Amino acid sequence: MPCLNLSTNVKLEGVDTSAILSEATSTVAKLVGKPEAYVMIVLKGSVPMSFGGTEQPTAYGELVSIGGLNPDVNKKLSAAISNILETKLNVPKSRFFLKFCDTKAHQSQEYAQCLHALHQY
Repeated sequence: MPCLNLSTNVKLEGVDTSAILSEATSTVAKLVGKPEAYVMIVLKGSVPMSFGGTEQPTAYGELVSIGGLNPDVNKKLSAAISNILETKLNVPKSRFFLKFCDTKAHQSQEYAQCLHALHQY
């Protein structure tokens, strides 16, 4: 069961969270290759957080899945989820990190899964 946990410092009052949850669910299911019925999305807003020393809108996510993850899928997921956050919550793509964890991975491979930032260094 893929589970995407998203935390942001953006307040969710007045935001159509159902649209975010629905779009994230279908995106994760499609890209990971799992039925939507098995995808869980957790969205937490108003979380005290900063990025780069500022408290401007930012977000952090963790996606755990039993299989279905690889560098190409991870890149597509990062782009798609960051697009959702940018359009629905005004979180710039450069202020979002997404961590991937494939629970079937060998322990050393699981440890090697990295944080993926969309901005270029």
